[in-house]
Amino acid sequence: MPDEINVPDYNIPPELEGTIAITTLDRIYNWGRRYSVWPMFFGLACCAIEMIATAGARFDLARFGMEIMRPSPRQCDLMIVSGTVTKKMIPQVVRLYNQMPEPKYVLSMGACACGGGPFKRGYNVISGVDKYIPVDVYVPGCPPTPQALLFGLMKIQEKIDKQSIKEVSWYQKEEDPGIPVPILGPDLIDPRDFPELMARINKEDQA
Repeated sequence: MPDEINVPDYNIPPELEGTIAITTLDRIYNWGRRYSVWPMFFGLACCAIEMIATAGARFDLARFGMEIMRPSPRQCDLMIVSGTVTKKMIPQVVRLYNQMPEPKYVLSMGACACGGGPFKRGYNVISGVDKYIPVDVYVPGCPPTPQALLFGLMKIQEKIDKQSIKEVSWYQKEEDPGIPVPILGPDLIDPRDFPELMARINKEDQA
């Protein structure tokens, strides 16, 4: 038989009995973050109308603590990419993402943002915003309903609940260099593809 565990007597006053709870720092930290997420206030296409409707009285985004949509990326935690992402717009989207402070999250809203949608074969549309910025939650649909967006936002909250202060990237010593902003020329060029492009050009010149 194991030895009996002696629980120390903390001499809690009677008026405080039942009012003290023990929890973890991660749970308190994440509880505060999940109910204070500030989305960025911008829309790209028709999905933005559904996003605006979500903030209205019928669906009431304020219930989740997300009613404050900020026009400045420096005050935002969540980027909702709502609509078609064109090659002309993606450099601005990446620039806004880099300007957002950590912790930050991305929600891809609608078929166009998730994979190009009905404009996938268009010369001016990228096939998914996740090719340039990391996406945490995908909300499919054309366009998705406000209820679908609310479900996606709750998934963001669930992801926040599971994060630990010891493991998240924004508390590590390594500096985040950011994502290279794509260059719009004759076509869209990702700076991360420069070595491959230069090798291909040199090979063609030698031929």
